[in-house]
Amino acid sequence: MHALSAPLRQGLDALGLSLDEHQQNQLLSYVDLMGKWTRVYNLTAVREPGEAITHHVLDSLSLLPPLLRHTQGRPTRVLDVGSGGGLPGVVLAICRPELDVTCV
Repeated sequence: MHALSAPLRQGLDALGLSLDEHQQNQLLSYVDLMGKWTRVYNLTAVREPGEAITHHVLDSLSLLPPLLRHTQGRPTRVLDVGSGGGLPGVVLAICRPELDVTCV
């Protein structure tokens, strides 16, 4: 079990979001990769993995409830301009594969 599984689940509960285990594992792997590549390319100022959950993943996921209310289940294209490290675009794509997300 990943060390950040519990904080991720707690954050999802707080946001009222439900993700399957595969999606949660993808988010945790993404956090691991962000940490790895941040050490090389300075993708983000966040250095602590726990902070990456709250400051990156959960912040990105906070967009989902209003976005889903707006789209009402319709196919939707999302453009993440200046995503720097893929936030929030990659997180949205992992959690809602029905969204057509492009990161620039």
